Amino acid sequence: MKNLMPNVLKLEELAQFLLSIFMFSQLSYSGWLYPALILLPDVSMLGYLFGTKAGALLYNIFHHKFVAIAILLVGFWLQIDVLILAGVILFGHSAMDRLFGYGLKHEDSFKHTHLGWIGKK
Repeated sequence: MKNLMPNVLKLEELAQFLLSIFMFSQLSYSGWLYPALILLPDVSMLGYLFGTKAGALLYNIFHHKFVAIAILLVGFWLQIDVLILAGVILFGHSAMDRLFGYGLKHEDSFKHTHLGWIGKK
């Protein structure tokens, strides 16, 4: 029997991605906005123009679920809709990335993530 853990983790990420879609559906924005914004956090990859250390730092800030949840909670607490939206998008994007095997970055290479090396088995 193969190791089930990778599939269990992907199922967990799928559930979190679906949760973000549900959370978005509870907001007062048009439905087209979610797919329009879901890839926006990848703009953080521009940090790699300044080297792998700066790139990893900026990328990880925009892809860390704690940051997404913190922004979401601050948005709820202060009742600022755009912060709630940002938190939902960041959370959903991070779950989607991990579902496809893209994790938080190490400083040595864009392809070196907390989930392993991108493209290597």
